[in-house]
Amino acid sequence: MVATFVITLREGFEAALLLGIVYACLDRFGARAHYRWVTLGGALGLVASILMGIAVTFLSGPLLDLGPDLVGAAVIFAAVGLLTWHGWWMSRHARAMGRDVQRRVAEAEATRRLSVLGLIAFTGVFREGAETVLFLWGLMSQTAEGAGWGGLTGGVLGVLTAAALGWTIFRGGTRLSVRHFFAVTSIVLLFLAAGLFSTGLGKLQGLGVLPATDALWDTSALLSDHSVLGGFLSGLVGYRARPSLLEVAAYVAYVAVAGTLFFGVAGPTPDHPLRAAGAESGIDEPEP
Repeated sequence: MVATFVITLREGFEAALLLGIVYACLDRFGARAHYRWVTLGGALGLVASILMGIAVTFLSGPLLDLGPDLVGAAVIFAAVGLLTWHGWWMSRHARAMGRDVQRRVAEAEATRRLSVLGLIAFTGVFREGAETVLFLWGLMSQTAEGAGWGGLTGGVLGVLTAAALGWTIFRGGTRLSVRHFFAVTSIVLLFLAAGLFSTGLGKLQGLGVLPATDALWDTSALLSDHSVLGGFLSGLVGYRARPSLLEVAAYVAYVAVAGTLFFGVAGPTPDHPLRAAGAESGIDEPEP
């Protein structure tokens, strides 16, 4: 439940911030009458994301006939790849993304083609929704934690919380630091992706694709994978009571490499789009 909550909270908050930038720019232009295009585009993006999730669920049936474990491993690695790319891209290009949104809104206002703002909102929301679908599918391939009512509840709560945080920030009703929010959620997603990567390699070992190795330790007596807490940690950070040497090495290596990509000093240090658009749109990131 917590893993699905964090994923939907993070992705939903990014979508909420993008919509907030567009709304704020329209407010600066005195074009509140065109809010409806943004709202419609965002709503259609959400619906398209839900339909994509339904389609993926139906398509996964025939795919599983090819071999549930093999398909599950492929989905896990796809989710890890997307999580890694997403974390790296956001750490390097968040400022440019905010400025790009602002530029597109300004161009739409200058040409009086403000209906195009619906497309901006649609693509932004649908992109985050599509990423969420793949992330959650990867999580469900790792553990049953994401497949039950707990996972569904966590996802719904994440979306609702993200919407509430986005709204209150742009209304000036919270002192949440957007920069710190994304730093914390990036750390959580880093360990979540590391767990997925380790699990994927473990599945390949089980399939005989990779050579099997003995368990590095056994904490089953202390904390079993099948216990409530063990299942929770398995879904959130990839905990295994009897991990192989390859799984542990992969976990550590992923954290080291991806952590450098996410938080390394190389390249420009970005701000979130909220701060990037602040000077022109009138939005400032609240300080903690």
